Amino acid sequence: MKELFSKIYKLLKNNEDAVLVSVISGSGSTPRGAGARMVVDKDGYSIGTIGGGAVEYKSTQLAMEILKEKKSYVQKFRLAPNDVADLGMICGGDVEVYFQYIKSNDENISLMEDIITAFDRNQNLWLATEITDDIEWNMEIIAENCIQYKVSDISSHLKRNSVLLEQNNKKYYIEPLVTAEKVYIFGGGHISQKLVPVLNSVNFKCTVIDDKPEFTDKNLFPLAENTILADFTGFRDRIKINSCDYVVILTRGHNNDYNVLTQALQTDACYIGLVGSRTKLGKTKERLLLDGFSEEDFKRVYAPIGIAIKAETPEEIAVSIAGELIMVRAEIKGDYK
Repeated sequence: MKELFSKIYKLLKNNEDAVLVSVISGSGSTPRGAGARMVVDKDGYSIGTIGGGAVEYKSTQLAMEILKEKKSYVQKFRLAPNDVADLGMICGGDVEVYFQYIKSNDENISLMEDIITAFDRNQNLWLATEITDDIEWNMEIIAENCIQYKVSDISSHLKRNSVLLEQNNKKYYIEPLVTAEKVYIFGGGHISQKLVPVLNSVNFKCTVIDDKPEFTDKNLFPLAENTILADFTGFRDRIKINSCDYVVILTRGHNNDYNVLTQALQTDACYIGLVGSRTKLGKTKERLLLDGFSEEDFKRVYAPIGIAIKAETPEEIAVSIAGELIMVRAEIKGDYK
C-alpha cells in the first residue's frame, strides 16, 4: 500500500490530480475483497489492482472520467451471471468501489506525506476515510488508543480487518494501515537463521530470543528488528506480547520449549507455533494438562509447526513456518478464502 500512496504523492507534487480506486465491500465470489486498491492518473496508467478483468477495466475508465469531473463517488458492480449490470465476470457476487478524487494541493500533498511516513511507525495504525460523493472528503490516520478523531469517534471499530460503517448519517471506510505484527522467535539456531530473512521479506518484524550470547549475535540476524539475550524461564518480565504478535518456539531442548510454551499460553498472542515430533507433542499436552492448562489452551498451539510440505532442511522448514504465518495473518485480516 505504501507504493500506492507514494505514487499519489508524486502525481500531486507534479501538479497532477489522481484517483484512488478502492474496493470498500464485496460479497460472493468477487475478484478481490475489501481493501484492494489502485491509483489511476490522467493517462489511464494505474498502479495496484482491484482484481483485474472487467471490473478493473471499467473502473479505470470511470477513474479517467472522474479526473475530468473532479468529483468522488461510489459505484456498485453486480457480478451475478446474466445480470443486466453484469460486467462479464465469470464469478458471481457484488462489489462496491469508491472512486476518490484527489486534487493536487498543499493539504493533500501533506496528507500523503503523513501516510507514507506512517508505514515506518512501529504501532498499530488505521486509515479512516469518509465516503462521499463530493469533491471534499476527510481522511485520517488513527493510532491505537487515540482520544480525538477528525472524521468521527470510531474507536470501537478499529479492527484487524476492514470495516465499512454508517454513523451520524455518514459512511466511513476504516482499514488497518500498519499492523505492528511482530514475530518472537525463541531459539537462535539454524532454522531461525533461515527463517528471519524469509519472514522479513513478507513484512513480519522479527525478534530473536536466546539464552546464549552466540545465538543473539546481530551478525547472525542482520534482518531481525531485535535480538534479546534472556532466560527462557522468565521472558515475560522483559517482553510484552500482545494480540497482534506471533510466537515461534525453536529452542534447543524440550524443557526450554515447554518453559516458553507455558508463558506464551498466558499471553494473547495470535499464533503460537511449536516445533517437534508428534510423540513430543503428545507428551507436551499431557504435561500441560497436569500443570493446570486446558484442552482449549493446547488447541491454540500450531503443532507440529509449519505447513505440511514434508520439509526436512532448515531452509525448507523456514519456508513451511513462513507459509503458516502468512496463512494465519490472512485469516485474521479476512483475506483468506
